[in-house]
Amino acid sequence: MIVAGGSGSRMGGGIPKQFRNLCGRPVLWWSIKAFHDENPTTEIVIVLPEEFISLWNDFFSSLPEDQRFPHKVTSGGSTRSESVRNGLTLIQNNDSLVAIHDGARPLVSPSIISEGWKAAEQYGAAIPTVPVVDSIRVKLDDNNTEAVNRDSYMIVQTPQVFKTALLKEAYLKAGSKTYSDDATVAEMAGHFIAIFPGNYDNIKITNPKDLALATFLMGKDG
Repeated sequence: MIVAGGSGSRMGGGIPKQFRNLCGRPVLWWSIKAFHDENPTTEIVIVLPEEFISLWNDFFSSLPEDQRFPHKVTSGGSTRSESVRNGLTLIQNNDSLVAIHDGARPLVSPSIISEGWKAAEQYGAAIPTVPVVDSIRVKLDDNNTEAVNRDSYMIVQTPQVFKTALLKEAYLKAGSKTYSDDATVAEMAGHFIAIFPGNYDNIKITNPKDLALATFLMGKDG
């Protein structure tokens, strides 16, 4: 499931970030391609804001036929959690695995996706992480901070991968509560969260500088 429900307000210019041009294709398309390249039989579900579904359909229909990777589209909600809930209703096989990926992470690699499937099959819930490389401090109040050991922290990426029944049950327990990511939903429901290696290139696009960096990274690899 590729969640692309944001309005992209930090990008400016009106058009949401998932539809911005990245090396000739919409940002969102690159995530779809990565999942298709990893396994063409993977069922792909895209969650979009209702008002932008027709825009996506126009983008998609303009692509060459061999680049129109099969997928389903559903509308998102007012929060990420609600959008994921909507997407989960399209997944009928509760014995499957489901990967939840940010539509604004177009540089995800097929190898990360593959590692996620393996880890979730073994542990039930698994997320990609990378080590923190900068020094970090915790804010104590408006005027005070304190240094913390960066080795105790990790940066979390997507796709976050789960056994489908586990994630559905976790969202049922969560009720109407909202969370910043799906691993937290599963953790709050009592499930162990395994980790597997992410990649520093797997950036999340939130502003124009991120888009420029993604363009550079794709050119470096291409």
